[in-house]
Amino acid sequence: MARPQSPFPDKEAILALADAEDRLQIRVTPGAAHARIELPAPQAPPILHICVTTPPKDGKANKAVIKLLASALGIAGGRITLLRGEAGRGKMVQIESKRKS
Repeated sequence: MARPQSPFPDKEAILALADAEDRLQIRVTPGAAHARIELPAPQAPPILHICVTTPPKDGKANKAVIKLLASALGIAGGRITLLRGEAGRGKMVQIESKRKS
């Protein structure tokens, strides 16, 4: 039997997509069959693709995105702030880095 694949890429690979101010661009797919995080293809823009099973209703999908990303990075959800894209699929989040704490 095949070993189940982790829904998360390597933490360092995710953080490498962030800009100098620790902001990360995300493309969200709410209502997906499985929650997962996908890195962009080589040569593609540095936008992380996050799929969550939660439907986009009353901000629940945004909360699920923050929770999933925090879990993948091994940090508390409170260290991730949604900066842009509350109602759209394209989002930008700020990750509070350890250097700032």
